[in-house]
Amino acid sequence: MTQIRRVVCFAIAALALLLGTTVARAADPIRIGFSIELTGPLAAVGKTGLLAFQIWAEDVNKKGGLLGRKVELVYYDDQGNPSNVPGIYTKLIEIDKVDLLVSSYGTNLVAPAMPIVMQKNRLFFGLFALGVNEPFHYPKYFSMLVFGPDPKPTFSKGWFDIALKQNPKPETVALVTADAEFGRNALDGARENIKKLGLKTVYDRAYPPTTVDYTPIIRAVQAANPDLVYVASYLPDTVGILRAVAETGLTTKMFGGALVGTPTASLRSQMGPLLNGLVVGELWEPTETMNFPGIWDFLKQYQAKAPAEGIDPLGYFLPPFAYGEMQILGDAINAVGSLDEEKLAQYMHSHSFKTVVGEISFNPDGEWTEPRNLFVQYHGIKGNDLDQFRDDSRITILYPSQYKSGEVVWPYNKARGE
Repeated sequence: MTQIRRVVCFAIAALALLLGTTVARAADPIRIGFSIELTGPLAAVGKTGLLAFQIWAEDVNKKGGLLGRKVELVYYDDQGNPSNVPGIYTKLIEIDKVDLLVSSYGTNLVAPAMPIVMQKNRLFFGLFALGVNEPFHYPKYFSMLVFGPDPKPTFSKGWFDIALKQNPKPETVALVTADAEFGRNALDGARENIKKLGLKTVYDRAYPPTTVDYTPIIRAVQAANPDLVYVASYLPDTVGILRAVAETGLTTKMFGGALVGTPTASLRSQMGPLLNGLVVGELWEPTETMNFPGIWDFLKQYQAKAPAEGIDPLGYFLPPFAYGEMQILGDAINAVGSLDEEKLAQYMHSHSFKTVVGEISFNPDGEWTEPRNLFVQYHGIKGNDLDQFRDDSRITILYPSQYKSGEVVWPYNKARGE
């Protein structure tokens, strides 16, 4: 009898220990890991994405978390340096043992994480990464970028469509970019469009990422006398290129393309009237046609917190998409009822998601099934007051037709008010 009691007591103790462990595990937070640019040349944008992630986590945790567990963000500063990314993601997976992975901001910081993520067979959400899954077709990759199933040519298609509708039609084009992953991908797509449209390329150069003086580049472009000038640049380069264009007095029929950073408050206030006439790709603008459910509720939260963080006070560029990405992840987790990444990937491929940047669904490569990139032209900008950008009075949406608000002003010299 004593022995039976001992066995029963042991069984009860073991069960209590097991249940206690199970409860403890259930109460552990769901940990989402990523690298982000907190210092370095892209910190001004990276910090806005981090705040959006944090707002989402706060919103979710106020409602009880996901699957009854709080959400915790685990992140490290990648300094905007691609060489730092593989080590960070290795640490997140092997040391921190995070439950899920999302990315840093931008193609150049997402691409170096791909081999690690694929090797470990992990679900991965890329934030503003152009065509990084094209070489791999990795089924657990998902892209938070608006360019649809064929992102490289779609990235510039609208820009060239706008140009080719002018009379007389342009015939020649100059291409300029930084020698980095983003620029190479962007110009691959531009060249594809140029070939289809029968345009002649008279200048096609990539400058080193360490470039600080862009005036010689713009002078060389001017010497080629192109009808169109298409540039793909990251934010620090965009500032230098716009200043060089103003200094040299570039004359062309249309100038712009993919000058990253134009929607950010820092660049808008810094460049002011130098933006006039520019025709560039953008992702979201405060127009009635893009008033998606929840977007202003999110932006009000963001704009209330941004001043204390010393970051972009408007938040029209990266933040809505960073928040929307997390909405998708959270909705998928709740629908699947677990963190099984195989099941999450299957669910995300087979369902659409309502987010603050509209309804989104994914194709087999994880790209959006429908492109929704904008091309806009800046006009009427006076001085450097940021308040003039709080509505759409300084921007005309030229493309696509469902969001179009006006016609392009042509040529570039007329458009910039000369």
